[in-house]
Amino acid sequence: MSKTVAYNVDCMEYMATLPDKAFDLAIVDPPYGINISKKTQRGIHGVVQDNGNIITVKREGLAYCDKDWDKNPPSIEYFKQLDRVSKKYIIWGCNFMDIPFNSCGRIIWDKLNWDSYQRDAEIAYVSFNNSVRVIYYLWKGMFQGLRPSLDATEAMVQQGNKSLNEKRIHPTQKPVALYEWLLMNYAKEGDKILDTHLGSGSSRIAAHKLGFEFVGCEIDKDYFEAQEKRFKLETMQQSLF
Repeated sequence: MSKTVAYNVDCMEYMATLPDKAFDLAIVDPPYGINISKKTQRGIHGVVQDNGNIITVKREGLAYCDKDWDKNPPSIEYFKQLDRVSKKYIIWGCNFMDIPFNSCGRIIWDKLNWDSYQRDAEIAYVSFNNSVRVIYYLWKGMFQGLRPSLDATEAMVQQGNKSLNEKRIHPTQKPVALYEWLLMNYAKEGDKILDTHLGSGSSRIAAHKLGFEFVGCEIDKDYFEAQEKRFKLETMQQSLF
């Protein structure tokens, strides 16, 4: 059984307690500084898109509440600490940030939502190679894929039963299946994984399913408690199969 731990703490305070290279791999999704938490307002009218249209989405609890955690991108000191405590790292949202390291590889997650006004893809910085890898996974409102794939046609296949869809508890939530793919492709057995901005807890659930030792930090108490509830429910369901 893997050991996955989450702390309701500022990641900067936590990383300051760590020795150099304490983690084998960090997979992080820090604030981008684009005020997304203000754009995705919860309410009976749904979510305001970039073009001004409003769509109805399935929401759970805190997914679309009004918070200010996305006011600013990470500081230079954050990146320095991340580099100090992790041997290698994957940083989502690199197109919004001034990452103070040499240019390296990229992972592009194509969400297969080309006909919507939501973002078509997200881009991650990869510290340990120079390649660009495109991964496809359907993530479009109530439409969720069966599994990520390097083949767009295969990734368009839906998991079928919408009652099994991941419930959104965070406005920038990424799917568990995406983190599973990252861990299977970029981590090895015995690696210790860090997530400095745990958010919805998807990375923690994926690490637990695959047997990795994992630590996640989440500074917001509401999101921390929501992911704790989600993690307990997910792991309970896993134990039944």
